[in-house]
Amino acid sequence: MIPVLILAAGASSRMGGRDKLMEDVGGVPLLRRQIDIAAGVGAVYVALPAADHPRMAALVGTRASPLIAQNAADGMGATLRDAVAQLPVCGAFMVLLGDLISLEKSDLLDVLHLHRTEPDRITWRGATPAGKPGHPIIFHASLRPQFGTLNGDRGADVIARAYVDQTSLCRFADDRALHDLDTPADWAAWHASQT
Repeated sequence: MIPVLILAAGASSRMGGRDKLMEDVGGVPLLRRQIDIAAGVGAVYVALPAADHPRMAALVGTRASPLIAQNAADGMGATLRDAVAQLPVCGAFMVLLGDLISLEKSDLLDVLHLHRTEPDRITWRGATPAGKPGHPIIFHASLRPQFGTLNGDRGADVIARAYVDQTSLCRFADDRALHDLDTPADWAAWHASQT
């Protein structure tokens, strides 16, 4: 079991005032769904922009722990820097974007299995059938200090790219390693596809 960090501190700036992480998915907010699929992997931590943020409601009734990313407004890199610094001591940790709507618990477990069976690598991650890397990503603890250098919108990919030759990819059957919904039109199309 390893810590799972769900990134949920973004502003949903393309949603026209709606919060994509609180959109309904199967009767629960998307963020709650992500917490639920991560729960079978390890202790779940959720990066939030503030302790009183409305997304905190998605954690109620779960064992997920909030991590306040005080500099979230500066971008994903700043969120990662703040949140990874608060994770417990561990040999590796998983990072999961909060808005990847198509991932399932089995996908996270498959990447975790890859981490266990190929321990000589330094990153392990989900990918498209063509091998385009996506999420979730497991980082070896030796990379943790590099998260302290992130800022702005520079996400974890800037770290992962430096270790592409030490990365194991878990290729999923479709593009769910990258499938997010960023706009009201994206959500409307997705909801229509579910009926």
